[in-house]
Amino acid sequence: MELRQTLPDARAVHVWFVELAANAAADEACSRSLSADERERAARFRGARLTRAFVLSRGVLRALLGRYLAIEPDRVRFAYGARGKPRVAFPPTPLEFNVAHSGRFAAYAFAAGCELGVDIEQLRPTRDQEAIVRRYFSAEECEEWMDLDAARRDEAFFRCWTRKEAYLKALGDGLALPLDSFRVSLRPEVPAALIYVAGDPTAASKWSLWSLAPEEGYAGALAAPQRGLGVRAMPRLTAAAVLDLVSGPGPFPPAADELGLRP
Repeated sequence: MELRQTLPDARAVHVWFVELAANAAADEACSRSLSADERERAARFRGARLTRAFVLSRGVLRALLGRYLAIEPDRVRFAYGARGKPRVAFPPTPLEFNVAHSGRFAAYAFAAGCELGVDIEQLRPTRDQEAIVRRYFSAEECEEWMDLDAARRDEAFFRCWTRKEAYLKALGDGLALPLDSFRVSLRPEVPAALIYVAGDPTAASKWSLWSLAPEEGYAGALAAPQRGLGVRAMPRLTAAAVLDLVSGPGPFPPAADELGLRP
């Protein structure tokens, strides 16, 4: 099959949620596609579960990038910014991406010519949650969180946290902002939004922020320093299914849901 590059159009972000489940053949394919430094990084994880999750999530990233860029996954080369954010160094491309994983899922976001930040978290009880909120949330976020019923605080905590992380990840090697120096929405009835950034009264108006999650029990967010973007959510797949998709004759990317989120 002759492949050609298939990049997202300039006004779209492609989002994939991939369950980190695979058969032995997919495990081997993911491991084989990794570079030497990625294998060394995998070996440093404590425990087989974390090692396998890294290998699968990185292997899926390479598989998707290889299909977007029409090269073999093991030929993709990465460069890293001062704060560790990866980008494609080879082949030359305007394609940008970001990755996060938690629990059973990894989240991948791709766009052409636009920095991205994505984050997901599996909802779970968190020790000292109120202390974390008081320490890292802005004063307004803290007040909003404290006003919520106790039963709604866990989800609001992770909703706020993932939005903040997505924004910081999209900034990449920009100024490292304290988490309490900018404000995001966190109430369930309020759409995802960057509300303000301390010291820059126009910053928030230039950003898009979306709430995304692979399934109930997760919170997630996507951030981009552009307005007017659309988000295409790809079918949720396992890691093994992604490898089958990118190597098969079917259309790529597959049919997707236009979320209609255009901040």
